Amino acid sequence: MAKIVLGVGAMIGMMTGTVAAADLPRRSAPPPVFVPVPAFSWTGFYAGVQAGYGFTDRQTVRTAATSVNGSGTDFFIERSGIASLSSRQQGFVAGGQAGYNYQLTPGAGLVLGIETDLAYTDLDETKRRSRGLFGSGSDSAVVTTTRQSLDFLGTVRGRLGYAFDRVLVYGTGGLAYGNVNYQSATSFQLAGVPTLDLFGGGIDRLETGFAYGGGIEYALPTESFLNVFRSSAVTLKVEYLHYDLGKRSVPLTSSSGLGQSLVEATSRFRSEGSVVRVGLNYKFGS
Repeated sequence: MAKIVLGVGAMIGMMTGTVAAADLPRRSAPPPVFVPVPAFSWTGFYAGVQAGYGFTDRQTVRTAATSVNGSGTDFFIERSGIASLSSRQQGFVAGGQAGYNYQLTPGAGLVLGIETDLAYTDLDETKRRSRGLFGSGSDSAVVTTTRQSLDFLGTVRGRLGYAFDRVLVYGTGGLAYGNVNYQSATSFQLAGVPTLDLFGGGIDRLETGFAYGGGIEYALPTESFLNVFRSSAVTLKVEYLHYDLGKRSVPLTSSSGLGQSLVEATSRFRSEGSVVRVGLNYKFGS
């Protein structure tokens, strides 16, 4: 009988312990700690590469005689109708840039900056125009040939933009410079007679002017395939830039076999165009 009583008591004790354990508070996983993602900052130095397409407005190269000594070359120019010649350049551009940005407030806010860039340009155009001196059926003609090329284009510009975290929209403007080559020549051709060079000349020089434009820049996520550094410091931009290197009068001269000046003339050029390009930058210190 005593054994039965002890067994029943043990069962009751076990049941009581189980119920008590059920009433104890359960251990649960602690709530996740929220770590805010730091806002991207555009502040810092950067450098990168860029490539794109350049083109000029259609310009008119005007040639006019500036002195007359009886040769009648001024008459040839006006009579043949080739005093004006239309030209337009287009081609590939590629180079690099470097600069510094300062963002007033992290995340969203104004961004001030300065940038310098230098690019090779493939802008080169040769135009040739021929006109019969006494009509389309004439066996004599005056031929004018002009060439204009831009070897490279560089700028030093300020930038003012507004950042929406990783997106920056900006305007830009400042100094522009480039090496421009101008060539112009006019000749007189007559059937059965050697070509007579009436006048010609050229200038190859560094021109200065101004540039302005704007663009949009985006800081690539670290998982982007374009972000080869796997860093938050790689940015991609698309930019439009208009440059104006001014006008240039090219003096043209020619001489006879005796060295006597036959005529003096000038051709008036203008160097102005636009560039659309894509750039990739790495921002140091991120």
